[in-house]
Amino acid sequence: MKLVYQQMLAFFAVIATVLILLGFSFSQMTRNMVYQNTWTSLEKYANSLVEQSVRISSGNANKVTFDSESLLNSEVLLRNQSVHFTIYNKSNTAVFPDNVYSSKIGASDWQKLKAGKIVQKVTDTQVKTTSGQVEPAMTDILKPYFYTDSNNKRHLIAVIKIGAFISNVNSNISAINANLTKALIVASLVALLFAYIVSRYLTLRINRLRRATNQVAKGNYDVELPSKNRDEIDDLINDFNDMTLSLRESEAEIQRQEERRRAIMADAAHEMRTPLTTINGLLEGLAYDAIPEDSKEQSIELMRNETKRLIRLVNENLDYEKIRNNQIALQKQSFNAIETLDNMVEQLHQKATAKNDELIVNGPKDLEVYADYDRFVQVMFNITQNAIQFTDNGQITIVAQRGFHESIFKISDTGIGMSEEELANIWERYYKADPSRTNTKYGESGLGLAIVHQLVLLHNGKLEVTSKVGEGTTFTIIFPDEDHDQYERPKA
Repeated sequence: MKLVYQQMLAFFAVIATVLILLGFSFSQMTRNMVYQNTWTSLEKYANSLVEQSVRISSGNANKVTFDSESLLNSEVLLRNQSVHFTIYNKSNTAVFPDNVYSSKIGASDWQKLKAGKIVQKVTDTQVKTTSGQVEPAMTDILKPYFYTDSNNKRHLIAVIKIGAFISNVNSNISAINANLTKALIVASLVALLFAYIVSRYLTLRINRLRRATNQVAKGNYDVELPSKNRDEIDDLINDFNDMTLSLRESEAEIQRQEERRRAIMADAAHEMRTPLTTINGLLEGLAYDAIPEDSKEQSIELMRNETKRLIRLVNENLDYEKIRNNQIALQKQSFNAIETLDNMVEQLHQKATAKNDELIVNGPKDLEVYADYDRFVQVMFNITQNAIQFTDNGQITIVAQRGFHESIFKISDTGIGMSEEELANIWERYYKADPSRTNTKYGESGLGLAIVHQLVLLHNGKLEVTSKVGEGTTFTIIFPDEDHDQYERPKA
């Protein structure tokens, strides 16, 4: 069964249940009200009969008479209204009408009457009297009447039993119930129509969301549905829109990563092809004795260097993947960073001298840093070496200082600098800010800064870079102290 019909039936079932309960309650209330109105009217008739027909002697309160003519007139009048009455004296004997035998009032009812209570009775079935007569189903009231003498003493003078046929009362109830039934039928039809309209409206919104979902399943992530933030369906639409936005971003990222993967594969092939081509050419020259004897030693040295270059390229790729996959376990410890930086500068002195660069370390005599010693050296070495590569006849300055629960290192150069586009891509694998400046001694793979970036993140540290074209570049590396090193690792 379709959802629209399920919802329609559900709405209709709820509304119909409410209508039935209300109808049943109203029917019962109407029945009670009709009976109560009937008894009220009968009581008024009884009061009128007593006022018109009962005569009490002024000298003797026990002498009570009834005006027969007045009672006969009242009987005719009430009979036309389907109302019948019987008058009993204080001895529980029917005194009017005298042409019909009436049984005495029951003992329990008589005791209530003597106590001054009005008795209301409903006889739903016909009753056979002791004389063999059949009394029709009636609704009666029995009301006592008293006379209070000069001594303030009450005397029961008469009891009037007055009633109407149940059939007449039920006909009124049936007429009211018939009207009520008609109203319920009309209300049910209106409720059914209303349930269909509401169900159709809700189903249309769900179908719109379903069609949009089918579009997403087919690969169209540009679908966006309007939402008025009114109910749970709008909340679902908001979640759907968030999902499509996320899918669009993911698709764009996948495309970017795929393009980057192709570029990486091309770069890796290019990086490896150059040394392999060189080695292959030298080997062929040696094989065919095409290389002069005095150049063979130089050729062998060149092949060694190219082989080392290939090994570095492979190792850097392996390191990069291990770091990204969190497969490297850091052995963090506290050590003097200044002493480590001085040793690094000494190792890079020859490379800096070859470029006419000056290497300077500024900082306190002792500066403690909490990091993996080997990885710290790798980070600082790569950045400094990168600064030397892109600086000619300039200065590379390493500033070390303490921060708030952290160690801060700034490596600045006066080299060629980078544009905003280059700054946005320097952490990408195989990216080279200036490919023309690449050489075979160091910095040739474009992996150094990508590895540096991952290592700093692995230390829960921060790495920032600022640069201006033609003025130089500054790298800022921050390593948190041991007691502040437990926050969540930043995303790569």
